Amino acid sequence: MQVILLEDVEKVGLRGDVVDVARGYARNFLLPRKLAETATPSRVAELQKRSDQRARQEASTFEQARELGTRLEATELRFDVKAGPTGSLFGSVTATDLADEIWRVAKIRVDRRKIHIGEPIKRIGRYEVPVELFTDVTVDVTTLVVPEGGELPPAEEPEETVEEAAAEAPAEPVAEAPAEPEADSDTDQ
Repeated sequence: MQVILLEDVEKVGLRGDVVDVARGYARNFLLPRKLAETATPSRVAELQKRSDQRARQEASTFEQARELGTRLEATELRFDVKAGPTGSLFGSVTATDLADEIWRVAKIRVDRRKIHIGEPIKRIGRYEVPVELFTDVTVDVTTLVVPEGGELPPAEEPEETVEEAAAEAPAEPVAEAPAEPEADSDTDQ
């Protein structure tokens, strides 16, 4: 018997799928629990039409998400927070804080569950936080967590830049210390 699933059913299929199941399984389990409905030709055609519409909408939404992603990558979020002398925060910066700040700064709505921060931020510093805007559209948002009334230490320069600066600086002559006369070990007796 063919049915259209109204909910995801483990080991059977996902919502919206047209699946073939045993008549008894459909009559005794799926239909009474409103997990599925009988697949009539008109309902299958309607489902196909809705699926085509959704595919067109997702294509346009994907392009919009990429545009939002470029705007969001250029955005820098800054949090002035209370911190101790070792750089530990009194509190933390969470995904909800990041979502609110993205809205305040860039006027882009982001679901806090799509911000992949892992653990809340509990130390001052620079962070690249991945934000999922749409399926296959993820951007890294630069986030600065700064102590109140202070600044972050300067970003570490790449090693090549430091070596180039050392090579360009003139070498200072090193004055040699006068050699001390060596004491005879025989005369010390």
